[in-house]
Amino acid sequence: MAAATAMAMLAALAILAPTARGLDRAEFPPGFLFGAATSSYQIEGAYLEDGKGLSNWDVFTHTQSREINDGRNGDVADDHYHRYMEDVEIMHDLGVNSYRFSISWARVLPRGRLGGVNSAAIAFYDHLIAALLQKG
Repeated sequence: MAAATAMAMLAALAILAPTARGLDRAEFPPGFLFGAATSSYQIEGAYLEDGKGLSNWDVFTHTQSREINDGRNGDVADDHYHRYMEDVEIMHDLGVNSYRFSISWARVLPRGRLGGVNSAAIAFYDHLIAALLQKG
């Protein structure tokens, strides 16, 4: 959920704030990148939507949930798949100008090398990249 992502970012800022007190963006060198990174499994959710196949983590969390401390999985995660526009807006509001994200290959190639490319997955990543570029 976008709110959980925002809270995590704000918590990180709160932890770092005492050491960064008095710093202004102008004090950083030109071209300095203020970045964030995400993992598709940990953020996207949309477990079986739009033709997504199962990843190794999907299988593990559904068959070995007793091995996971709280039994959670990434079925919904932060729901970035449905709320990516909100997430991009949050990053923009925070001043993030560099973002590394991973691609869910189980979403793009749901049957691995045996099947075709999932056009819904390509559309999702295309829309995400367009939103990121639009926000700079």
